[in-house]
Amino acid sequence: MSTRTILVIGAGKSTSQLVNYFLNKATSENLEIIVGDISIENAQKLVGDHPRGKAIALDVFNESQRAKVIQEATIVVSMLPARFHIEVARDCITYNKSMVTASYISKEMQALDKAAKEKGLIFMNEIGLDPGIDHMSAMQVIDRIRDNGGKMILFESFTGGLVAPESDTNLWNYKFTWNPRNVVLAGQGGAAEFIQEGAYKYIPYQRLFRRTEFLEIEGYGRFEGYANRNSLKYRSVYGLDDIPTLYRGTIRRVGFSKAWHIFVMMGMTDDSYTLQETENMSYRDFLNLFLPYSPTDSVELKLRHYLKIDQDDLLWDKLVELDIFNPDKKLGLKNATPAKCLQRILEDKWTLAPEDKDMIVMYHKFGYELDGKRKQIDATMVNIGNDQIETAMARTVGLPVAMATLRILNGDIITPGVQLPIQKEVYTPILKELEEYGITFKEYQVPYLGYNPNNVGG
Repeated sequence: MSTRTILVIGAGKSTSQLVNYFLNKATSENLEIIVGDISIENAQKLVGDHPRGKAIALDVFNESQRAKVIQEATIVVSMLPARFHIEVARDCITYNKSMVTASYISKEMQALDKAAKEKGLIFMNEIGLDPGIDHMSAMQVIDRIRDNGGKMILFESFTGGLVAPESDTNLWNYKFTWNPRNVVLAGQGGAAEFIQEGAYKYIPYQRLFRRTEFLEIEGYGRFEGYANRNSLKYRSVYGLDDIPTLYRGTIRRVGFSKAWHIFVMMGMTDDSYTLQETENMSYRDFLNLFLPYSPTDSVELKLRHYLKIDQDDLLWDKLVELDIFNPDKKLGLKNATPAKCLQRILEDKWTLAPEDKDMIVMYHKFGYELDGKRKQIDATMVNIGNDQIETAMARTVGLPVAMATLRILNGDIITPGVQLPIQKEVYTPILKELEEYGITFKEYQVPYLGYNPNNVGG
């Protein structure tokens, strides 16, 4: 068997476990791993001195350079930001290369489906954590219920990237385990849409973090979930077009959402306009931008009055902990939006320390009818990272991508076209292999509860 070349484009935080997987199998599978990134130093860190690994400087917007490395590859993995995949995908069509990404299928990517099928190419998307493991673990149970004659009547799914209990050292019970910008902008761009007991429901962004559902996970305590932007599209994806309840959400520790709502209400998560003179602005000055002018009242007094909270309220302690009242700390950002300024402040306190461990939590609820009775299965997955570099986030995003890539390469996944991992040929072997890396689900048969509005706060 001749050497097969896997081209990995992008050397970000989630790429480390992916590359490790390939390098560990490079000899037995006769692989050469090329990692290309705008920063060759970042790429080099991932391949180290492995004889079958190679780091290259790659500017994905350099058309001739991009085309050359794609032509030389056997298969391509794009770990770029989602909006940049399409440039790679078009070249993959041109040069007859299959491609794998962890990102949602964009309209531009979906438009390549016909061309990919005509050429027999597999463009596997949404095969990271969320989207990815969520799809596969959900479809495995949904297909099993259907195969046994059951009819789905409820599906709820929640995922969260959190800090592990042993590294939870702040009042927000949260640290950044993923792109901080995505956290700050979460929920924007339209109302959250879902369906509950046959009724369509919408939560506008300004109320999103005050409408939460409580979740209990054995051994890890209580969490809360807030709605993701559009749950309705998953009815057709999962073959649940007539299901009366379908809701997808994000997991946080209880109390996070209520505190985050303060930033939303004040306008500090807005990314649509640029503030003046942010480079030399202090954290305190930034906060004061959103408060009424007063020649006498302090920033603290104005904020307490504005939020109608007392000084001994835990919400107040959470704000103080962020050092947001500090007149000496400077933002140091030119022409920044409110969201970018807020991100800068949060990164001070929420960045993982070298020894910190992150934690991935996933929770599915499956309600179904079988033999005239209503039943429910709850399935949970918790995975904890090793440290700041070997994170659970990198593991749960990178490994499914790597496993799918190798299976496409070896002819185990054969369905062509632009797709996501909802077919048995994809999810069955990958979920089984993920168990070898400690990524496992616990299932519980529980009494059918349906959608309980008493579980929703706000």
